[in-house]
Amino acid sequence: MTEQPRSSIDESYWMATTPATHYPALDTDLTADVVVVGGGIAGLCTAWDLVRAGVDVVVLEADRIAAGVSGYTTAKMSAAHGLMYAQLEAKKGGDDARLYALSQQDAVERTASLCAELGIDADLERAAAFTYVQDPDRVDEVREEAAAARRAGLDASFVTSTELPFDIAGAVRVADQLQFHPRKFLLALAEHITRAGGRIFERSRVTDLHDGKRCRLTTESGDTVEAGDVVVATHYPIFDRTLLFTQLKPHRELVVAAPVPSAAAPTGMYITPEGGKRSLRSAPYDDEHRLLVVTGESFEPGTGDVRERLQRLEDWARTHLPHFAEAHDVYRWGAQDNDSVDGVPYVGHAHPRTQHLYVATGFGGWGMSNGVMAGSLLTAHIVGGPRPAWTELYDPRRLPPVRNVGTLASQQVTVAKHFVGDRLRTSHVDSVADIAPGSGAVVRLDGQRCAVYRDESGKVSAVSARCTHLGCLVHFNNAERAWECPCHGSRFATDGTVLHGPATHPLEPRESPEAKP
Repeated sequence: MTEQPRSSIDESYWMATTPATHYPALDTDLTADVVVVGGGIAGLCTAWDLVRAGVDVVVLEADRIAAGVSGYTTAKMSAAHGLMYAQLEAKKGGDDARLYALSQQDAVERTASLCAELGIDADLERAAAFTYVQDPDRVDEVREEAAAARRAGLDASFVTSTELPFDIAGAVRVADQLQFHPRKFLLALAEHITRAGGRIFERSRVTDLHDGKRCRLTTESGDTVEAGDVVVATHYPIFDRTLLFTQLKPHRELVVAAPVPSAAAPTGMYITPEGGKRSLRSAPYDDEHRLLVVTGESFEPGTGDVRERLQRLEDWARTHLPHFAEAHDVYRWGAQDNDSVDGVPYVGHAHPRTQHLYVATGFGGWGMSNGVMAGSLLTAHIVGGPRPAWTELYDPRRLPPVRNVGTLASQQVTVAKHFVGDRLRTSHVDSVADIAPGSGAVVRLDGQRCAVYRDESGKVSAVSARCTHLGCLVHFNNAERAWECPCHGSRFATDGTVLHGPATHPLEPRESPEAKP
């Protein structure tokens, strides 16, 4: 058994090293030019670009800004997205591949310029991005990716050696990318938004939307905001009228991070599609150390043993990165994103029948560059004037290519299997007595399927096991202690509180089995 570290910190390093925010909750009816729903990187970058253009903006965040997906990222700001360009060129052609590269590199440079212009200290560093393989049989695939990335306009090359402490068979190297501290960047940007007249409201979950010539949003408190335009930047669209939930596939990845001697830390950013995906980079930590951040074990929410996956990722880091094994403190957290059907995000008008509702989603694990790109693209839509050359590439109203129809159908079959198949089981465990402390499971109680959690002290609590989005049954994530919907990725705390959409309502409380006579 691998020796455990002296200290395990179940928290995102970015969250642990920045202050909490305290923007007010919405407690009255308001009007604005634009309402941005979601306070992550896409929402805040959109809000900033709009206020800088003179637009009156209100940001509504369900919890705390930069504390959702954007607070749990690996924070690589790169136009190099794994083996993206060869695939994109094959699916959509060379022109679209070039537009994708241009838009992503534009976001990289826009971020660097914004930090310089506003004086934001976000630990910004220039670094090369590498996509590597160790399997010799995949070298040709990597060579083609390097060639496709060059054709798309990136400074890409094929290499056979890196600074990593293990051998590789080949890699794509893309120069002049960025890495940074996402919370430092976004919290500073939020301050600039409010100084410029933008209004930010936290703990203001939106539960309803009227989409028309004038849009009206209603929060769970009953307060409303009316605006000419609405941007939904909630990671997963919370309004089903877009029907984008049928074209998105959620996935989670786990992260472990530990301080290592500065001299042993990689200067580049690395990712491999092998072994369930592995990604690593380093970040500033203290005078003698850098934080080594390792990501991997991609999986669909609500499936499999997450604790086992987390241990597998940490074991990989200790085996392949010797100094990681010597670290005394290890941070652990999870990240979530959505994949689009064709691999390109959806940024623009939410559906064909609207002129005032916009969306930004489907970032495929590359939310930092895509969030910045979305901000500038949506601002161009809303304020008018010239739009970027890549506007149509990201249009959510585009039809999926014929070759992707099978993928779309497969995703819906998977959803249907969960929706129907999970109900055929009487329960996930036979009784509440089978649930160990610090764990949870679905149990049938009085004819109802309940999501039952037993805390470390042994106290039992129960909520409905039906996701409030479309009714699929939730599953328990035993590493992060959360209820997850395997259909569309909604996540809930053990008390039923919404952590991630598309659900907007909590799991309904049920009487605790231990409270019954």
